[in-house]
Amino acid sequence: MATVVVLPKQGNSVESCIIVRWMKNVGDAVKEGDGLCEVETDKATVEVPATASGVLLTQARKQGEDVPVQTPIAVIGNAGEDVAGLLGGTATTQVVEASTPVAAQTTTPAGPAGVTGGPAASAPGGEGGSSPRAREAAVARGVDLAGVAGSGPNGLVIERDIANAPRMTPAAKAAGGTIPAVGTGLAGTVTAADRMTPLATATPAVAAPVAGAVTDIPVKSIRKVIAERMRQSISTTAQLTLNTTAKATAMNALRARYKAAGESVGLAAPSVNDLILLAVARTLPKFPMVNAHFLGDKIRQFSDIHLGVAIDTERGLMVPVVKDAGRKSVAEIGREVKSLAKACQEGAVKPEQLSGSTFTVTNLGALGIEHFTPVLNVPEIAILGVRGIIMRPYEGAKGVEFIPSIALSLTIDHQGLDGAPAARFLQALVKAIEAIDLVVAA
Repeated sequence: MATVVVLPKQGNSVESCIIVRWMKNVGDAVKEGDGLCEVETDKATVEVPATASGVLLTQARKQGEDVPVQTPIAVIGNAGEDVAGLLGGTATTQVVEASTPVAAQTTTPAGPAGVTGGPAASAPGGEGGSSPRAREAAVARGVDLAGVAGSGPNGLVIERDIANAPRMTPAAKAAGGTIPAVGTGLAGTVTAADRMTPLATATPAVAAPVAGAVTDIPVKSIRKVIAERMRQSISTTAQLTLNTTAKATAMNALRARYKAAGESVGLAAPSVNDLILLAVARTLPKFPMVNAHFLGDKIRQFSDIHLGVAIDTERGLMVPVVKDAGRKSVAEIGREVKSLAKACQEGAVKPEQLSGSTFTVTNLGALGIEHFTPVLNVPEIAILGVRGIIMRPYEGAKGVEFIPSIALSLTIDHQGLDGAPAARFLQALVKAIEAIDLVVAA
């Protein structure tokens, strides 16, 4: 009996993956556990193993295609076996989710490709229902699920469908008529008048040819996902950035002491970023409103501190997570960040290492950046941007003094967090950085 291989889940937040390459061709002999194909999530490349032994009879999806999770991608069976009915949803078949270890499951012909009619079939949305993350995003954006076409399995509305759907006012939801892609309301919100008088579709201007050689780079894989996430972040949040500066005198002195005594006591000198992460992890428990997610109809505060750390890689921006950072020493944080960064750069990071952050830190100081505005890692309510250490003038007892200082930028979602409590968090963080030697010893 042929086995249908289903694209496995890659963490709770991943709803689709891009097939980077097929490692086995149709007709190849396959053993259970062999690499079948490589897929790319928004942050990592993962190998999908074969879940049965036999011959690869069908590749149900093409290389480069964006595939919803839990969707059939291949069929493995005996040479010459007829599998046409399996992918047409007309026969009962054995469907195995490609994760290790996993037990075979027998599904009923309730949906296309032998996939059961999914748990979201009765959920609000289009004919195929909607995922929980899509419903949360719809509430946050003011999107009417009933008018959104789903791109997931069996027409399931998933989060990216909501990101591409227009917002609507309550009156627009109740009004009849065509829903334009962009409305005349604030930030493109569709109003009742827009539905009664559809907007004319503008024809994009075609740029004149430019002399000289040009290179067109398709926006796909991780870059495509990053683009969608950044657009969603800007379009679904009310972002406000607060800026301040902390004196780095104690930080520089502590690092110098580590370097001078490190070899004799067996301690490696922490980086500036390690110390900043420690200060953040020690400050956040006093400000639970900052260590939170904004979910539209509710704000979810977390007691544990899970720090997302922005990492630059050749494939694009990745944000691995230091779990339970509030319970770790600066040495433990430093080792974990180095390990996560290496995994990201080598493409070996696991999906679970890229999810679950409650607050994110992005540091561009090593690149000489003095000013920038970090973009929220939604649904997080805040993100901290860290810039380089430079000499800044301060008024001292003997006049103006130049002191090494580090600039901080906190971007918040003003929908869920006001400026004053955010400023108080920054104020407390500055005090922790300026007394980092005491924080390390605590």
